[in-house]
Amino acid sequence: MSAVNPSLPELEAQRSELYARLAGMGDFRRGSVSENYRRCGKPNCACARPGHAGHGPRMLWTRRGTDGKTVGRQLAAAEVDKVRRELDTYHAFTGLSEEIVAVNEAICEARPVTPVTVTGAATPDAGTDGEKRGSSPRSRTRSRPK
Repeated sequence: MSAVNPSLPELEAQRSELYARLAGMGDFRRGSVSENYRRCGKPNCACARPGHAGHGPRMLWTRRGTDGKTVGRQLAAAEVDKVRRELDTYHAFTGLSEEIVAVNEAICEARPVTPVTVTGAATPDAGTDGEKRGSSPRSRTRSRPK
């Protein structure tokens, strides 16, 4: 592939390869996994002593919800590795998405402009000497207040 200015067919081939990689991404999710410790609040518990980290670790998967608020769920020990792999795949997905956008933008710039013709459409000068005719009048009926 040309390093400086790839041709349109080269860019389209690159896009096809990126789409094939995208199709093979597999499962992914966004967010992060964190290790948390907490204090239970019982005054006689070991976690109440100064310097004690607290109960844990608890593994928490968090992400941004559709309303913009953070959503979290505690993970079972057996889930942690699976969720971390899915998060890694999500990061690969976002990188690949950026590559796809960049190649598509290059394709848009490389593709020649072709005139668009609409069947039966008049050109601006056809039969009107370039004058605008405006819109047709509309009915002015109004609904009555209730």
